[in-house]
Amino acid sequence: MYDFHTHSFLSDGVLSPSELIRRAQARGYRAMAVTDHVGLGNLEYVVKTLVIDCGLATKRWDILALPGVEITHVPKDDIDLVARTAKEMGAKLVAVHGETPVEPVEPGTNEAALRSDFVDVLAHPGLITYDEARLAAEKGIYLEVSARKGHSLANGHVAKIAKEAGAATVLDSDAHEPDDLLTPDIQQKVARGAGLSDDEVHALLETNPQKLLAKLGFPAAHPA
Repeated sequence: MYDFHTHSFLSDGVLSPSELIRRAQARGYRAMAVTDHVGLGNLEYVVKTLVIDCGLATKRWDILALPGVEITHVPKDDIDLVARTAKEMGAKLVAVHGETPVEPVEPGTNEAALRSDFVDVLAHPGLITYDEARLAAEKGIYLEVSARKGHSLANGHVAKIAKEAGAATVLDSDAHEPDDLLTPDIQQKVARGAGLSDDEVHALLETNPQKLLAKLGFPAAHPA
């Protein structure tokens, strides 16, 4: 299993980064990103901590743990700056908290994220437009199908628009607690609930995550 959106107690999760990674590894994860919520103010602390903990976990356990961030409720005009700074500080994956239907995200956040050269995943993008999805396809930014309550309300729309626009999708947990971590059964239910075919489910859960890892510089990370 792959999961590019999780949270530790460095933001609003309940586990330390190391415990989160260990629990994911025990559940069968092959690769994951720890993507705590950041703005410009807490960026340095979060990234530096995750670089250390993810590095040790990857070295000692059979899992690839990537230090990442989720840029969350940051003014849209500052998203590119925060994303670029995160990469410069050592974040391997940058996600942006998209325009989910259940939070008051600033309109224009999706487009601002997709115009950045430093963003890898647009998390729970809500009622994303076709033009935005086309931009994601052109930029190689992955759109998230979310397993998290509330954010998942738009999964069917996201999957449909992504398919029409040729954008790639990945399924993430947005885990904040141990029980939020994915299982194969939950992955299948969320993917099927988004209206995907067998081939599309395989792409969502296997092909696209491997392509994303290759894009990030990890082409042979913990194969099945």
